[in-house]
Amino acid sequence: MSEPTAEPATDAPEPFAPDSFLVVPARSFEDLRVGEVFRAPSRTLTDAHAAAFQTVSADNHPVHYDAEWARRHGHSAPVVHGLQVLAFTAPGATLFPHFIGEVFISFLELSCSFLKEVHSGDTLYPALTVTALDPDGDKGVVTTAATVHNQRGELVLSGRHKYLLRRG
Repeated sequence: MSEPTAEPATDAPEPFAPDSFLVVPARSFEDLRVGEVFRAPSRTLTDAHAAAFQTVSADNHPVHYDAEWARRHGHSAPVVHGLQVLAFTAPGATLFPHFIGEVFISFLELSCSFLKEVHSGDTLYPALTVTALDPDGDKGVVTTAATVHNQRGELVLSGRHKYLLRRG
């Protein structure tokens, strides 16, 4: 009986290169399209999230942690910090920065309106939608609509972000 012989590997793996280890294929400013949506994973907020944000933000207003105070002032429960809800629209909460990582220069501006209260137990669905692409020489500005809906389909936050990207 003869010994099996090893066949030379025909599908040898490429050497590993950390710089090419991407979550998604990199894209350029020119690859983006108005109407593209970059979603973040949905998240159900808990009292622990609110307490952690209160600690980090140093916002100690009783509307955020005192159920009785909140009720006396017309709220059904303590209200999640608006800036915490806004933080769910951070580009890093979505896949957007993975797409533009190599061409990203800076986060230029943001604005938002808080449309409905958010409470512990609410599930939030954040998204960034490209609304404008303004080239300017070797750079370009991407404008996105930032939205957060709750589990009832209500729009709780509406805003806008602008990012500066390299072109070409």
